[in-house]
Amino acid sequence: MPVSLLWAVDVCGRVYRLSTGGQQWEQCHDAQLEFKRVAAAAQCCWGIACDHDIYLNVHASDLSIRYQEETYENQRWNPVDGFSERLLPSDRWQWSDVTGLVHQPLDSFGLPSSGWEWEADWYVDENFEAEPTEKGGWTYAMDFPATYTKDKKWNSCVRRRRWLRYRRYKARDSWAKIPSQHSALPDPVSDISCGGWEISEEPRGRLSLWAVSLQGKVWYREGIHHHNPEGSSWTEASVPGEVVQISCGPGDLVWAVLWEGQLVVREGICRDCPSGTAWTVVDSPSTVGATGVAVGVNVVWAVTKDNKVWFRRGVNSHNPCGTGWIGMVGEMIMVNVGLNDQANLPNGDLPSRRYSVRAGLSKVPWCACFDRRCGRWAARTGACTSGRAAGCFFTGEVRGQSAASDADSDTERERAAAGGSPTPPTPDAHVTGGPSAAGLPTQEEELLPGEHGKPGQPPTSSSPAPALPSSQSRGLLWSNVDLEETQSQPDPVAEGAPGGAVLDSCADTCSLSSVVTYSLALEEEPYGEDGPPMWAWVSGGGCSVDSHSQLNWFSCPGTSGALAQSVQNMSLSISPGQTAAWHQQILEQLGQRSKREMENFRHYEQAVEQSVWVKKGNMQWWRDWKPHKWVDVRFALEQFSGPDGNKDGILFLYYNFNEEKKYLHAFVNEVTILVPVLNDAKHTFAIYTAERTKQRWPIRLAASTELEMHDWLALLSVSCCDSRGIQGPPSKQAIWSVTCRGDIFVSEPSPALEALPYPTPCEQMFWRQVGGHLRLVECNSVGVVWGIGYDHTAWVHTGGYGGGIFQGLASSTDNIYTQTDVKSVYIYENQRWNPVTGYTNRGLPTDRYMWSDASGLHECTKAHTTTPSPHWTWVSDWAVDYGVSEGTDREGWQYAADFPASYHGYKTLKDFVRRRRWARKCKLTTTGPWQEVPPIALSDVSILPCAAQSSVEVVPLWAISNKGDVLCRLGVTTLTPAGSSWLHVGTDQAFKSVSIGGASQVWAIARDGSAFYRGSVSTKNPAGECWYHIPSPPKQKLKQVSVGRTSICAVDENGNLWYRQDVTPSYPQGSSWEHISDNVRKVSVGPLDQVWIIADKVQGSHSLSCGTVCHRLGVQPQDPKGQSWDYGIGGGWDHVSIRGNSMDPPRISLPSLTDQSLPARGIPNPTHNLEGANGSAWGC
Repeated sequence: MPVSLLWAVDVCGRVYRLSTGGQQWEQCHDAQLEFKRVAAAAQCCWGIACDHDIYLNVHASDLSIRYQEETYENQRWNPVDGFSERLLPSDRWQWSDVTGLVHQPLDSFGLPSSGWEWEADWYVDENFEAEPTEKGGWTYAMDFPATYTKDKKWNSCVRRRRWLRYRRYKARDSWAKIPSQHSALPDPVSDISCGGWEISEEPRGRLSLWAVSLQGKVWYREGIHHHNPEGSSWTEASVPGEVVQISCGPGDLVWAVLWEGQLVVREGICRDCPSGTAWTVVDSPSTVGATGVAVGVNVVWAVTKDNKVWFRRGVNSHNPCGTGWIGMVGEMIMVNVGLNDQANLPNGDLPSRRYSVRAGLSKVPWCACFDRRCGRWAARTGACTSGRAAGCFFTGEVRGQSAASDADSDTERERAAAGGSPTPPTPDAHVTGGPSAAGLPTQEEELLPGEHGKPGQPPTSSSPAPALPSSQSRGLLWSNVDLEETQSQPDPVAEGAPGGAVLDSCADTCSLSSVVTYSLALEEEPYGEDGPPMWAWVSGGGCSVDSHSQLNWFSCPGTSGALAQSVQNMSLSISPGQTAAWHQQILEQLGQRSKREMENFRHYEQAVEQSVWVKKGNMQWWRDWKPHKWVDVRFALEQFSGPDGNKDGILFLYYNFNEEKKYLHAFVNEVTILVPVLNDAKHTFAIYTAERTKQRWPIRLAASTELEMHDWLALLSVSCCDSRGIQGPPSKQAIWSVTCRGDIFVSEPSPALEALPYPTPCEQMFWRQVGGHLRLVECNSVGVVWGIGYDHTAWVHTGGYGGGIFQGLASSTDNIYTQTDVKSVYIYENQRWNPVTGYTNRGLPTDRYMWSDASGLHECTKAHTTTPSPHWTWVSDWAVDYGVSEGTDREGWQYAADFPASYHGYKTLKDFVRRRRWARKCKLTTTGPWQEVPPIALSDVSILPCAAQSSVEVVPLWAISNKGDVLCRLGVTTLTPAGSSWLHVGTDQAFKSVSIGGASQVWAIARDGSAFYRGSVSTKNPAGECWYHIPSPPKQKLKQVSVGRTSICAVDENGNLWYRQDVTPSYPQGSSWEHISDNVRKVSVGPLDQVWIIADKVQGSHSLSCGTVCHRLGVQPQDPKGQSWDYGIGGGWDHVSIRGNSMDPPRISLPSLTDQSLPARGIPNPTHNLEGANGSAWGC
């Protein structure tokens, strides 16, 4: 679970934050002012100070916030001066924006606030449409405005060049005042709320900020996004009354409370209008009126003037007003909703030191919460066992909120001291007047042992009081923690206090459950002399609490403070050196014991199991001959153990043909891969052998359920590995690949894979599956393996093997973790224009389906489009996708002359068809040997390919963020493959691909298709110094690059593979690009300059195979481009990484027919590797 923050404000105006990975509140000491309220998001927090101004706190990150300022210098040619600053009266300004309409001299640009700083001075951009310009950066045209080119022609009468300057946001992890010049609010602010980052696939970092003034007016902050976190200006949103409080959710839900107690809902919020269009009035849940409201993704909570809590049902993006109110038990002063729709509520006794959390509407109703103070943690125990059994890490006890008589409190204390259980409230207590009607006490009168009624001393318990039975805890709704101030005092147990006094202390502190106190051995008091905070406001808009993860906020019931203190003291008293010596001693003793026990049995013959077992099942088989169709077959796996202990097996497939029983068979040791296949109607997997890989025609089987398919895949995979003697995790030299489904496969290469002149054919390589789900995987030969998911989350390999389909197997237990991935499913809405109705969904008979996939050959509607497999679950509704690379109009449409054609995001007179893409997100939860690397989302990653015997300590790793920033990972070693931190490498534009090779050569591809080389990269300077623009191949835009030891290969957007010529240590940029092949999707260059690709289409015996792993043959120092392709496994593959295979291949010299010293027929003799360019990798 990624680390996120929960923000809160106490009654003294101090701001605190609590991390989901931490255990105590942390005060924001940098705040010079007292704050009234805060509104948190995932990447920042907004606050209202007591001076009624708005402040912003942006979380610190390894990725800096940079904003690009640009202006254009324009010149015109005249016969006297040539190109000069003298322009015609009808021309644009000498310094202007890109349109020429706005005057923008260099000195007109300033910093928007004190939170910004300039990175450097103005400089000329010498890059134009992915190609470098001449010195000076000028582009030429015949007139203003016109089409510009980088070459000067005889009719070029005007020219211009772009000047750039970057400013960086420096006010990180501190409160910065929002600038008031030109955009100040006319009235002081009383409430704020932020959200809106999920409105119709808005880019990450775009926010909606709403503010309420003291006069009840509502204002919207314009222009807040990642590159401008402070926003630009305020816009007033007229309301049908005076507003007292407002709440904005992550999506398009905005609710507000009027002074009269009514609620209003903002409608018309969309991507093009994030501030909405109109308000709709919603009646209050009770006659007394509402005082507060909080919204999430699809939930709305409200608090009325009598402190009652209400839930709005039926709320979603299509019906933001909902259908009705549901009353909840309990009294609260406010409510706030977090990222996962969990509700955070301080209790109703203001000033309050209590705090509660509502997490999930289908599990435990209300969840106990926390407070950490004075180095101790107080948490209520009780019916925690039943809560955890239900899958929730919160406890489920009950606390009353209204006052109770002293007699009732005394009765409860007597029952607790006697070991009995207190009387729980009735399940329908909220019907008969709330907690007070049930006779529940609310105020706790602390009577401490040895003090006899003196308040303010902390109770200490050696054992918790009896918990509520699970049968009684099911109906309990509220669970609170008294946040009353405690002070340090001697432990009553250590002072000799009787056990009864301890129990009385527990009973006095909590009438329905006990308090367990843990000592944390803090070096200083976390809250100072004022004691623990009394909460006045809380904001969970940036806090993501996963119900499947255990938080450190909550204590473990049944553990005494003395035990925790003793365990901690014991752990602190053992030094790392003592721990290492202890481990070494244990290993020596185990070795001596094993030697003693085995010494007497060495003369016995080793027992070898010789057995045969068979597993059978019913499946369907895609018939090999025409007409191809699914037929019912009997499938069997017969596995046996030979005399030498080796396991092997045979696969049998029994079918009927012309009323005659026949069968197919394949030896298990001949199977090269078992892979799941995408099929909308069946649970299909394919079995490949070397011969069937050549034919592109595997044995395709379909199971009745996905669970049965995974069982067969796991069993067959284990049998294949046993027959080949492959066990455990992948080696450091393994070749990694990923299918279009996201399945991960590895292959253990043989030394003869790159041997010349007879390398091992690719179709004979054995691939086995590894648990997890990723989009790409990159590796190197020292064992560092990184992957990136479809949701741009970075993952690092833990060194384990298993997970996924191998759950429950013995080999799938170590270093296996839960992994999640989110991907989007796309469908296309197609329309054709006609003179009567314009664009409509009525197409020609020869047109594609009006709702289809990208190719238009398959019909895909919203109602019938399903998730990729039953393991995926929908997490969003269908929405128009505006992030198409070719661009869209305001409604998401792309236009073209006909189907299919080149689409563009604007309409012309020749466009008769249009389409737009709809997207819906789905989520997968699986397991695998992967751990998440937070917090920056990545789109590409590259690791230095080292030699087999490399002694490199820190492994260079480069990456591209999903925003296009170039990053360098620090602290990556074999022991810490995840590294320590990110180093941002400055660029002038967004990038999409990066690769690091021998001698720390770093190449990258920008989003406009241009290539760049990073100079002066070394161990002492891991980020290098500057970028060198490398010209792209003529009329091509590159999309991916891979750098080996000395070879650089790149793939353009048209599927062409290019090789960079004349790359030398003295001139690492090379001279030119040489075309190698077409029909290439991706390329991977290894540490020995071996070249592997994913071919887009490969001809087989029956059909084309898209996405095939191919190996370039004949690559050697004299011919680094190679000669031909060797086709391997496919299709359906999307990524391959050869960068871990650094095994030097044996050189085989063929016997000469004229050499009499050699026998006429003999085995070729292996020779040593050639020195020079094909030796060890540079810098490794």
